[in-house]
Amino acid sequence: MSFQSSIKSIRAGTKTISPNAGGRQRRVLLGSCVLALLLASTSAFCEDWPRFRGPRRDGKSLETGLLKKWPSGGPKLLWTVQGLGKGYSQAVVANERVYVSGMVEKTGYVSAFGLAGEPKWKRPYGKEWTKAYPGSRCTPTVDKGFIYIITSLGELVCMDANTGEKEWHFNVFEKFKGGTGRFGLVESLLIDEEKVICTVGGPDATIVAVDKKTGAIVWKTVGLKDKAAYCSPLLIEHGGKRLIVTMTSHHVIGVAADSGKLLWKYPCKNPYGQNPNTPVYADGMLFCTSGDKIGSFMLKLSGDGKKAKSQWQEPKLDCHHGQVVEINGYLYGSAHQNSAGWVCLELSSGKVMYETKAVAKGSACYADGMLYCYGVDGSVSLVKPSPKGFELINSFKVKAGKGQHFAQPVISGGRLYIRHGDALMVYNISWPSKTEK
Repeated sequence: MSFQSSIKSIRAGTKTISPNAGGRQRRVLLGSCVLALLLASTSAFCEDWPRFRGPRRDGKSLETGLLKKWPSGGPKLLWTVQGLGKGYSQAVVANERVYVSGMVEKTGYVSAFGLAGEPKWKRPYGKEWTKAYPGSRCTPTVDKGFIYIITSLGELVCMDANTGEKEWHFNVFEKFKGGTGRFGLVESLLIDEEKVICTVGGPDATIVAVDKKTGAIVWKTVGLKDKAAYCSPLLIEHGGKRLIVTMTSHHVIGVAADSGKLLWKYPCKNPYGQNPNTPVYADGMLFCTSGDKIGSFMLKLSGDGKKAKSQWQEPKLDCHHGQVVEINGYLYGSAHQNSAGWVCLELSSGKVMYETKAVAKGSACYADGMLYCYGVDGSVSLVKPSPKGFELINSFKVKAGKGQHFAQPVISGGRLYIRHGDALMVYNISWPSKTEK
C-alpha cells in the first residue's frame, strides 16, 4: 500500500477533524490516524505465484500480513469456481489472473479467471491422461505474457496468457522417443532465461531445452536410459555456476544450465520409477527425498558444482509427492511409509526433530511464519513450524470438488488457493481490506 492510498483509507475510515472539536475528540481522531498510518507503513507485502511451488520453486512466499489464527470453521471463503475438469495441478497467480489446468472428457484445458473469480477464457491445449488417476498433471508456468504447459502424453505447448491461443507446440515423446512411468508425464515446466526446460527421458536425451519463443531445440542432455520420474526441475546458482537439478527414475542429476552438459549423477532408484519431489537447495547442499520407503538424503555439492557426494541419509522422511519445505535450517514434510506422519529434520545433520500424526499426509507451503498443510483427507491446517514440535493452530475441511486431494496449496495476494478435482476455492487469509475490495 502506498502512502497516498493509506491517506485515502484513513479519510474513508475516519471523520474530518473539526477545528471546533473538543480536545479529547481531537486526540482520539488523531490517534486513529496515527495508528492507521502505522498499520499502512507495515502493510502486507504481496507477490505472484506464477509457477509450480511458487516464485522461487521452493514452496515459500515472501508475503506478510497474514492471519496467525483463523476464525472458527476456517478463513472466509471468497469465491469458488467449478467445472475446471479433472486434475491435480496447482492454480497459479500472475498479473492479476488465476490460471489452472483440468481435463474435460479426454482434452486438457487451461482456465483463466480474474481475481474476483470472473471467468476470462478457457482454451484446450491437448489430450490428457485417461488411465490410472485420470486428469491434468502439469501446473501452468506463466512467464512474460505466455503460459507453458506439457500434457501427460508429452505435448509441449506455449499459449498466450491474455487469450489462451496457442503460439507453438510439439510432442517431446515423438521427437525424442522419451518415456515415463505408469501415470503419464507429471512435470511442471521450468523457465530459464529464454529457454523452457523439460525432462523427456529419451535414449539420447534426458533433459531438453527449447527456445521459449519458437520451440526450437537449444540443447539436450545425454541419455541415461532413465525415464522421466514426475519431478519438476529446479534452477540453482552454486559456485558461480547455474545448474539445473532434478530426479529421474534412477538418479538425481546436475546439469549445466547453459549447455545441458551432465555434470554429475547420484543413484536413487525408486522401485516404481517415482521420484516426484523437487530437490531443495540450501547452503551448498541438495536435499532429496522419495516415497515407497526410499527416504531422504542430503548431497553436498563441490565448490564448482561439478560433483555431488552423500552428506547424510535418513529413512523416516520418505515423502510421497507432497514436496518438502526448508525453514530456518529445518526441513518439513510428510512421510509415505517409513514414519508416523509429518517429520521435521535438521538440515545440516538429518537429525529427526520430531514426527507426528497431527495432520494427515499431504503437501504444504509456507508464508509469514506459518505452514499451510493440505492433507489427503481434505483438511487444510495452519501450523506454526518449529523444530521443537508441530503446533497446530487451526484446521478446516474443504467442501467443494471430488476425488483425491493431491493439488498443493498456493498463497498470493493475501489469499489461499485450494484446488480439489474440478473445483478451486479461494480463502481470505489476511485483513479483509486487502482481499475483499
